[in-house]
Amino acid sequence: MKRADVIELFSRLRELDPHPTTELNYSTPFELLVAVVLSAQATDVGVNKATKKLYPVANTPQAILALGEPELKRYISTIGLFNAKAKNVIALCGLLLEQHAGEVPRSREALEALPGVGRKTANVVLNTAFGEPTIAVDTHIFRVANRTGLAPGKDVRTVEDKLVKVIPAEFRQDAHHWLILHGRYVCKARKPDCPHCVIRDLCRYRDKTPAA
Repeated sequence: MKRADVIELFSRLRELDPHPTTELNYSTPFELLVAVVLSAQATDVGVNKATKKLYPVANTPQAILALGEPELKRYISTIGLFNAKAKNVIALCGLLLEQHAGEVPRSREALEALPGVGRKTANVVLNTAFGEPTIAVDTHIFRVANRTGLAPGKDVRTVEDKLVKVIPAEFRQDAHHWLILHGRYVCKARKPDCPHCVIRDLCRYRDKTPAA
């Protein structure tokens, strides 16, 4: 995609939603970190339902450790893979207390060293909690980047590296939120809503859906 088209694409997405953010509910970097860990292969809506009950009871590493793994499982049992996620969250809380005085670290290396935290989760936390211009490539962004021709690639890391390279600095802070929301609500996996897409004319996708 030409640079002028990239600028136009993000200008339109910004006009639609000037201040995009995650749909996960959180009030501290720690709450965000836990929510993102819980969101793997789960919906934000499902995670929010669980954390709405969990966070009033335990929303710090100390409080979740005091809660214990069996009780934590009870709060998150409606989320997929909750057994493994509970184990990771408990271990994560222990490491935060041991190595970071209970605070969420601001470096990628330290974040990725935490149980249950991969590159995508680290990017979300760095961007959303700490204002870093990182791009967290999930299935939505991967699909949008490939379909539109914005940053085609066969794997997540390739797409991430291309996005960082092609997205102008003025858009980079909010870019991954715009792309996630566009993929979630417009450029959907099974049937993209091309007739109502604001970047339809810029998109390289050959199989655009026709108007009803």
